[in-house]
Amino acid sequence: MAHFSVDNHATEWRSYWAMKVREFSPEKPVFLCRLGPDPHANGAKTAAASGCPDIVALADGDFAVIGIDITEQSRGRLPRTVSCGPDERVIRIPRATLVLAKPDIPAK
Repeated sequence: MAHFSVDNHATEWRSYWAMKVREFSPEKPVFLCRLGPDPHANGAKTAAASGCPDIVALADGDFAVIGIDITEQSRGRLPRTVSCGPDERVIRIPRATLVLAKPDIPAK
């Protein structure tokens, strides 16, 4: 998927989202775009060349996170007011992935 800034391309974002939201269902999410740069841009190497941490915007306005599943290691270690339901997973992404995606995450 192409990388583009939500703030800089608001018109494209809204029109693409309007088209894709009709196709959305919880069982089959519609992925709009990667937030932040491609982890392999400019020949960058990552630990797993075939899959890398990413944050992706969904057509319903939510976000999907691709990272390492650390749910089991997190049991009993989460802060007191944090919980992970049976249908949820705790996912670890590198700090840089979130920091680099920040400019593409809309304020509202």
